[in-house]
Amino acid sequence: MGHWRDAIPADELALYELAGFGAPAGLGKRPAVLVIDVQYRTVGDEPLPIRESIARQYRTSCGQAGWDAVGNIRRVLAAARAAGAPVIYPHVAPKGKLDAGRTGEKIPSLMEVPDRGYAFVAETAPLDGDLLIPKRHPSAFFGTALVSYLIDLGVDTVLLTGCTTSGCVRATACDAFAYNFRCGVLEDCVYDRSPTSHAVNLFDISSKYADVMPADAAIAYLEGLAG
Repeated sequence: MGHWRDAIPADELALYELAGFGAPAGLGKRPAVLVIDVQYRTVGDEPLPIRESIARQYRTSCGQAGWDAVGNIRRVLAAARAAGAPVIYPHVAPKGKLDAGRTGEKIPSLMEVPDRGYAFVAETAPLDGDLLIPKRHPSAFFGTALVSYLIDLGVDTVLLTGCTTSGCVRATACDAFAYNFRCGVLEDCVYDRSPTSHAVNLFDISSKYADVMPADAAIAYLEGLAG
């Protein structure tokens, strides 16, 4: 699949524009980069096509799409750290029996991930000084102390990377919008097991909640702050 906008019929894009949706909100001056759930359980232990990765590694893997994003996330993290921007890792911690809740009923495969699957992908793993935010639900904000950390750090903008586009990334973008943070979703740094869902959710996010942009645009923005 090409650019995500190519998946949306032209007449629907035109309708949203006519209705006034999708105007760029812009980014602020104090960003933080969020790396959401970039763990082996979401990409597999090595780059493989998704069906092979699911069969051989983790049922929850997004396969090659995840590894493609990892390379771009790595570049964004280098720019963020050079600019002195905080890097934050909202992540799912290993789940126990009491964590099942509705998740265990709706998506039982999420309860079957071995401990190795929860490890951070080495290429984008946290460094000393990065902030780790364990979470139990899709949004990085729900039931966590993320807002208090962002306020304390003086952050006005969150740049979202990770997965899945239709799940934890979208939920985090919606909550960032609700808390009045400026939000950028980096289209080639987020990934999903469904290309269709990835594209449609980027369309929705871009229309209503955040500015969707490529990694290169985010890197230029971060480098501008560093300069």
